Amino acid sequence: MPAEDTETRRRRLRYQASYTGMKETDLLLGRFAAQYLDQLDDSQLDDFEALLDAGDSQIYAWVIGNDIVPDAFDTDVYKLIKNFK
Repeated sequence: MPAEDTETRRRRLRYQASYTGMKETDLLLGRFAAQYLDQLDDSQLDDFEALLDAGDSQIYAWVIGNDIVPDAFDTDVYKLIKNFK
């Protein structure tokens, strides 16, 4: 399978961010993706993708402060999301 180009990756991540499975994270991450994904570099896209893979309930708990964000996810991208809300 050929490597995914950056624009295709951004489209896929926008879709995934909008349909996480939990309405609260759909709204937060979908809006964030629409506004910021075009500005993120490949490393930041990696961080965003890893965050999505962590699961919507975890992301929601981190963003609202009900759980401590593990160091692996406490990235510049997470901080953008946290400030975006």
